[in-house]
Amino acid sequence: MSEVVRHFIGGRWRDSVNGRRHPDHDPWTGEVIAEVASGDADDARDAVEAAHAAFPAWAELAPTERQLIFLRAADVLSRRKTEIIGLLAGETGCGAHFAEIQLQFCLSLLRQAAGLAFAATGQVLPSDVQGTRALALRRPVGVVAAISAWNAALVLAGRAIVGPMALGNTVVLKPSEEAPITGGTVWAELFAEAGLPPGVLNVVTHAPGDAGAIVEECVTHPRVRRINFTGSTVTGRRLAELAARHLKRPVLQLSGHNSLIVLADADLEYAVNAAAYGAFLHQGEVCMCARRILVERPIAEEFTERFIAKVSQLPVGDPRDPATVLGPLINQWALSLITRRVEEAVALGARVLIGGTPQPPCYPATVLTDVPEEAELAFEETFGPVALLEIVENRDHAVQRSNASRYGLTAGIITDDVYRGLDLARRLEVGIVHVNDQPVNDEPHMPFGGLKDSGWGRFGLNFATEDFTELQWATLRSTPRTFPF
Repeated sequence: MSEVVRHFIGGRWRDSVNGRRHPDHDPWTGEVIAEVASGDADDARDAVEAAHAAFPAWAELAPTERQLIFLRAADVLSRRKTEIIGLLAGETGCGAHFAEIQLQFCLSLLRQAAGLAFAATGQVLPSDVQGTRALALRRPVGVVAAISAWNAALVLAGRAIVGPMALGNTVVLKPSEEAPITGGTVWAELFAEAGLPPGVLNVVTHAPGDAGAIVEECVTHPRVRRINFTGSTVTGRRLAELAARHLKRPVLQLSGHNSLIVLADADLEYAVNAAAYGAFLHQGEVCMCARRILVERPIAEEFTERFIAKVSQLPVGDPRDPATVLGPLINQWALSLITRRVEEAVALGARVLIGGTPQPPCYPATVLTDVPEEAELAFEETFGPVALLEIVENRDHAVQRSNASRYGLTAGIITDDVYRGLDLARRLEVGIVHVNDQPVNDEPHMPFGGLKDSGWGRFGLNFATEDFTELQWATLRSTPRTFPF
């Protein structure tokens, strides 16, 4: 019998106001793993009100008490590690390696966030008004709406809620319909066991196609003061437009079409291994994955031969098998989209070097070259195991080709000269660059975010204070002031 997943609102588990539920499927087996509450605007409104009611007491709680809750939550997560890795496989097709990455990230996130309770500090400011002492004070904003994606469900939900809560805010989390458990209710369970007061974290789930009403309620509700969103650029743009009409500040982490530049002086074996990992980790369903591999011409032929040989050996199949590298895609729509885009590119003149034929519910590691500019693969983020291989004439050409994308999330540069790599990094129009590494990297305290159509703002605990606290100017006078009238 499948599990029943309910909303978590005001510290209680409850069904949707409308009484409806929908199935949550295992992408590998197709089996129903849970019946999930199909929320709507009424549930979102209740969650916002619960968060608002909990805010004053949470904001005033002593930093040490908030700190202990996050440390206890880390202990609970550590204890439930094996169970949650299984949930990630069963709900999102996540293999053991990427699941372990998510677990370790979230443990670090919680433990680092424990210190964030002490981080919202202000400063004393000089004033020209005699007898006045001026202060710049940081205070929590109130209710934060957090909207997370499915592809790294545990990480993306954790990143959306932990920083804001550690700074004294309360949160309404709307997980993806593809990951209501690992991207939603698991976090409610962890924090409830850790002693989080009721209403500080609220989780509202929904059926496929029903996100819009919940998001609109969260963005337009006057109690909500900030929105953070991880997802596609198309959806992020609509959310930003709605937020702007209501003067709400969003933090947006959106799509990427990331490049990995391999220079002629690179260690070829290392470059091949880095490219395979960067392109095909979690079957390419990571926003940071290398979509374009730009190789300088002197090494292009040998790199291509080695890369194709490496890629041909990547195992495809059950995400529960520790040997699997490429598990199932999240759903049939994703499989169909990749298939259509690869077929379109080939029809326009691209060559498939390996892969290109779906193996439902999986898609094998696929490498194409000579992809025309008008093919969707060339300019749209394709969430799956497809990489485009392109020869560049020199470093300047590599920079030009990388910057041609309207996206600017992340990039990698492989070279024997780290100073040359840093010089190139400064010329790339991206928010994140890794020299002598592939593009898939993240740590809880780093300024994660993109440029151009890849988003606004930065996630990362060391930078959360800027977005999730208000700066208040306050003055103090120890003596009366003289007024001219």
